Amino acid sequence: MAGNEWINGYLEAILDSGASAIDENRPTPVNLSEGGHFNPTKYFVEEVVTGVDETDLHRTWIKVVATRNTRERSSRLENMCWRIWHLTRKKKQLEWEDFQRLANRRLEREQGRRDATEDMSEDLSEGEKGDGLGDLVLNETPRKKFQRNFSNLEVWSDDNKEKKLYIVLISLHGLVRGENMELGRDSDTGGQVKYVVELSRALARMPGVYRVDLFTRQISSSEVDWSYGEPTEMLTAGPEDADATDVGESSGAYIVRIPFGPRDQYLRKELLWPHIQEFVDGALAHVLNMSKALGEQIGGGQPIWPYVIHGHYADAGDSAALLSGALNVPMVLTGHSLGRNKLEQLLKQGRQSKEDINSTYKIMRRIEAEELSLDAAELVITSTKQEIEEQWGLYDGFDVKLEKVLRARARRGVNCHGRYMPRMVVIPPGMDFSSVEVQEDMPEVDGELATLINTDGSSPKAVPAIWSEVMRFLTNPHKPLILALSRPDPKKNITTLLKAFGECRPLRELANLTLIMGNRDNIEEMSGGNASVLTTVLKLIDKYDLYGQVAYPKHHKQSDVPDIYRLAAKTKGVFINPALVEPFGLTLIEAAAHGLPMVATKNGGPVDIHRALNNGLLVDPHDQQAIASALLKLVSEKNLWYDCRNNGWKNIHLFSWPEHCRTYLTRVAACRMRHPQWQTDTPADEVAAGESLNDSLKDVQDMSLRLSVDGEKSSLNESLDYKAAASGDPELQDQVKRVLSKLKKPDGDHQDFEGGGKLLDNVASKYPMLRRRRRLIVIALDCYDSEGAPERKMIQIVQEMMKAVRLESHTARFSGFALSTAMPMSETVEFLKSGKIQVNEFDALICSSGSEVYYPGAYMEEDGKLFPDPDYASHIDYRWGYEGLKKTIWKLMTTHEGIGKNSVSSPIEEDAESSNAHCVSYLIKDPSKAKRVDDMRQKLRMRGLRCHLMYCRNSTRMQAIPLLASRAQALRYH
Repeated sequence: MAGNEWINGYLEAILDSGASAIDENRPTPVNLSEGGHFNPTKYFVEEVVTGVDETDLHRTWIKVVATRNTRERSSRLENMCWRIWHLTRKKKQLEWEDFQRLANRRLEREQGRRDATEDMSEDLSEGEKGDGLGDLVLNETPRKKFQRNFSNLEVWSDDNKEKKLYIVLISLHGLVRGENMELGRDSDTGGQVKYVVELSRALARMPGVYRVDLFTRQISSSEVDWSYGEPTEMLTAGPEDADATDVGESSGAYIVRIPFGPRDQYLRKELLWPHIQEFVDGALAHVLNMSKALGEQIGGGQPIWPYVIHGHYADAGDSAALLSGALNVPMVLTGHSLGRNKLEQLLKQGRQSKEDINSTYKIMRRIEAEELSLDAAELVITSTKQEIEEQWGLYDGFDVKLEKVLRARARRGVNCHGRYMPRMVVIPPGMDFSSVEVQEDMPEVDGELATLINTDGSSPKAVPAIWSEVMRFLTNPHKPLILALSRPDPKKNITTLLKAFGECRPLRELANLTLIMGNRDNIEEMSGGNASVLTTVLKLIDKYDLYGQVAYPKHHKQSDVPDIYRLAAKTKGVFINPALVEPFGLTLIEAAAHGLPMVATKNGGPVDIHRALNNGLLVDPHDQQAIASALLKLVSEKNLWYDCRNNGWKNIHLFSWPEHCRTYLTRVAACRMRHPQWQTDTPADEVAAGESLNDSLKDVQDMSLRLSVDGEKSSLNESLDYKAAASGDPELQDQVKRVLSKLKKPDGDHQDFEGGGKLLDNVASKYPMLRRRRRLIVIALDCYDSEGAPERKMIQIVQEMMKAVRLESHTARFSGFALSTAMPMSETVEFLKSGKIQVNEFDALICSSGSEVYYPGAYMEEDGKLFPDPDYASHIDYRWGYEGLKKTIWKLMTTHEGIGKNSVSSPIEEDAESSNAHCVSYLIKDPSKAKRVDDMRQKLRMRGLRCHLMYCRNSTRMQAIPLLASRAQALRYH
């Protein structure tokens, strides 16, 4: 087309340059000038096109070149050019929005730190005020050497064998089993599965640990193997050298599969979020049963509660937070990979908007789960310091600097006013080195290797098949082997390694290169990014004529990996991990265990590994020359090679599973130990024969009737068939009422309970009726229509519900009622009185959004007035800072207006009548000026304050309650 000459010129330059701009992720800036003058063609090729992550772009270029028709070719060139410009412009816009967002976030975090230290400094003495945030940061010095800084911690030892701990691990997604793990089957069944299974086994073998339960999802589906549907699977019976008295009926490590979600479907992790609550209920039932069983075996009849509940990944972290909150035991978190970090990386690619990313990965739900996990966790375990500073540092709930301030105050016993930051510790993953063959000295050509490459025609001795697969590529297999083992992912930087090898002649003469890049049959059938990397690898081998010097086998098994390391070590080779950023680098540990020095990126986890092992060199992965120089140095200087190998072997025990578990238990032991204050069962002689622990669990787990009252949406027909209920026998109704009245009546010497046991008055107050119910009908009284609170209509609904249930003869005897509401107790009582409903007709009243729980007939004063359950009040007091929270919310909601901003305006007003010791309630005066809950929650977390914040009662109130309090958690608590 006429006028397209400039487009043709740019695109011809692209075509002339080939696919390198896309296929090779150019790490270094490109000089875009020629002879001192700006070259627009090069600018387009190097700056615009390189920023477009489109794997099919090269195919489009080829189609353009193949087009013979001049007009069609010109049209295609124009369309592709505008497409490139559009994608680049979109990416720049996303980058700018991301920059603005991060800048605002930094400002908000700094303000949060200032507010927190300001508020906390009010109760410090003049001498203590010098220990503020600024002084702590200035006086901080980096640790010079990789080491476990246990401070005053007592390191876990064999002397703790009498403790007999019960530990719970949670890993929900993927396919989890102990043997024949299907690692790599999908993105959910990878290294985390192997990690948690091996951690479970290793912990169960530690002195002092009696039982380890690894909770995961039960899947009974034809899509997967039958073994994933088994309720339990034993991993190990416990320590191999334990005495017979140490190994009990329930000791050891077990995979416990909890059914939740669709039973006949295998779901990827992004689809599990709606089913988390179901998992928590099932897991809670198992823990209660197991605690009782362990108590009978080793606890002298007293329940053995979990020592710690450890969540792995965001979904398990969310679950662990709820489970540990219900049981009041410490929670530990391991993120494995983090949602905010993934979101940042996806946004930088510029291919998807934030909305598209969220739709695909449910990323915002994942991030909020990670924030909730930080709220509840006592301890967060990471693999590297980089993970703490550069990944967890992105979260609202963690600030390195503020954490140091709070920790310093806690050490001195100074009040932090409810502010808290979880403790982050680096514990490298453990590894099993039992199969590693260590040889102190190796001949120049090992005997096995010599037989493999013999040329006399004799049959070689049996050697690993993978050796033959590698050797068939190499002309001279005697040379040291440079080994790289990773997925063909652009981030793994394999192409830069290949260019470094190809362009360094001395390195090519001294060594061979082996690339283990996963398994493949046909490159064209692989995903775009992986196929692009492999295509570029083949082109570079051809470009540098590396045939006979580079091995790149198509297939290998997981069991072949140790043999691959062993082959490289026998040739006095080097292991290299050229990834642009490496979170940890398990392959580096495996290589070191097999006697291979390393060359690795200086970004991320390898830094910590190098500090511990001192077995190689770190390089800038963007610097091709630095990679070549480091490899050449190790293969050419034999003394250096031996020093690195021996250093690795000397310190490799730091990464063993026993060392990992010893450090783990040491850190967990330093957490604040908590245990439930409530009892899970009533005395056997005071409960009817049918009232077992299992029956009481059914109250929570198998609720057959959940009724929700919604003034706007619900109707009686949606909840219950009232016509059938209304046709009951009047005599039966009166009988049921008399029985229920007798059960609820607090007075009298003795009360019959379900035709059997007797309950004394003091026992009735110690064990509320709620715990004995087989079915519990929970009436959630929350929503109001636009006209306010139509009390008469809601009272009528509650009355009809209670009447309908009591008319069902086969359920009424075993059913109880609980009322759950955002109203305070005083308003709840008035509400019930307006409908002539007695308070003692309910087994429990959950008031003020779950911040108070009342048991009519259990906790009553002499004048008949109810008072809240003191055990529950103590339970939810964890990390609750009433005064500090109240002050901060008021400050965040208040705005300054007028000249000089002297006029103070706030859209909220404290509602003293609705507040209590564990609920801060506000009236909303101006909803248009009230801040969103998400924004407020973010600001509170940045200031170290942990709570649940919500608008309720048709957005006329805002309530803040403790972290462990909620209506759902109040039900789980009992």
